[in-house]
Amino acid sequence: MSDRTLTEAPAEASSRHVDAGDEGYSKDLKSRHINMIAIGGAIGTGLFLGAGGRLAGAGPSLAIAYAVCGVFAFFVVRALGELVLYRPSSGAFVSYAREFMGEKGAYTAGWLYFLNWSTTTVADITAAATYAHFWSMFTDIPQWVLAFIALAVVLTANLISVKYFGEMEFWFSLVKVAALAIFLLVGIYLVATSHDIGGSTPGLANITDHGGIFPSGVLPMLLVIQGVVFAYASVELCGVAAGETENPEKIMPKAINSIMWRVGLFYVGSVVLLALLLPYTEYSSDQSPFVTVFDKLGVPGAAGIMNLVVLTAALSSLNSGLYSTGRILRSMALSGSAPKFTGVMNKGKVPYGGVLFTAAFGVAGVGLNYWMPGEAFELVLNLASIGILGTWAMVMICSLFFWRRAQKGLVERPGYKLPWAPYTQIVTLVFLVTVLVLMWCDGGVGRTTVMILPGIAAALVGGWFLVRRRVNQIASSRD
Repeated sequence: MSDRTLTEAPAEASSRHVDAGDEGYSKDLKSRHINMIAIGGAIGTGLFLGAGGRLAGAGPSLAIAYAVCGVFAFFVVRALGELVLYRPSSGAFVSYAREFMGEKGAYTAGWLYFLNWSTTTVADITAAATYAHFWSMFTDIPQWVLAFIALAVVLTANLISVKYFGEMEFWFSLVKVAALAIFLLVGIYLVATSHDIGGSTPGLANITDHGGIFPSGVLPMLLVIQGVVFAYASVELCGVAAGETENPEKIMPKAINSIMWRVGLFYVGSVVLLALLLPYTEYSSDQSPFVTVFDKLGVPGAAGIMNLVVLTAALSSLNSGLYSTGRILRSMALSGSAPKFTGVMNKGKVPYGGVLFTAAFGVAGVGLNYWMPGEAFELVLNLASIGILGTWAMVMICSLFFWRRAQKGLVERPGYKLPWAPYTQIVTLVFLVTVLVLMWCDGGVGRTTVMILPGIAAALVGGWFLVRRRVNQIASSRD
């Protein structure tokens, strides 16, 4: 983008930038909702389920991968937080991309985010159905039926009002946090007392006697980073929710700042404890690592309890996806870059058109679960990972343009700033490109994901030519 684009609008006009997509929402999300949404966005199935296979592959060095990715996830949400304090918007980074990068930027940011969540919705209902099959009462029910039920329940709550979404997310997050807190307390006790776990004694020996921190070298730790990034998907959700809360200036800094220590405690702390409790070779991708520990302790019902927690994590992610894409699509629809019906709101002040549009992809996922239940999850994760990387990149690019405008005196940065700008944005963008390189180097699914990129780029370009006339007409009518 040229310097002329950055300087053509006077500071006073920029400060009064208004996104039509922000009008009409209620302010029913309370501080406790935002705080739990911030936690829930940083804790998901990537930890509860995915950490087992990653521990088996990378060993204790997985804690380093989680720490590194956690730092960059914090930079992304901190950058978004600064933009939110500058101007709260339910359109979030789509609205900021429109202000700082124009309609093409907003179009790209919005559809990359939709790509992330529409495919993640399919993954979530697939995961929920798979987890439900754990219990005998659901074993005989086809996977596609369970997937449909999960989608219907969460969709209904989202369509009623934002208060219902907030309450669901609050309790979902509370279950996840409580489960991790209990594990951390139990794990610390087991390590402190050297309590036997299935013939293994907890302690540093489980690391030092089994190859150290990098039992298979540094490369496995680097390659696992791509999966760890997916585990942090949703951290940006609290930025979207800011548009439907009162006093975001007071609530958002506290919620965002708490993400850093929660990441350190729950992600890094849990992985360190897992490595101390058992040798990394005891974990596998077939079972939650937390279940592995409790199973070896002989705790009755541990597998069932943890399965309930993982099911909750999947439903939480589904809940978040329907909520956030509904708001993003409305911001895009009112500017012409998304179908008109996705901008419609109901009496509960919910953009139900956008929510239903995302849910329609979930219904397609139900069909995918019917035709190919074994492959549905892996197929959609490829596309979701591209959407996540694209969304994070757009947040940092918006932040970079915002910083440049502030340097020219066109806007004023709020007191709550992204530290070390612009180096933070640049380093984060380099990190995201590095993740793509690592995906390619990993081969298999990762390489296939990178190879899909040109097709997605072509679809975005083609889509822009379809909507640009309507976008320009709406922009002209506003002027």
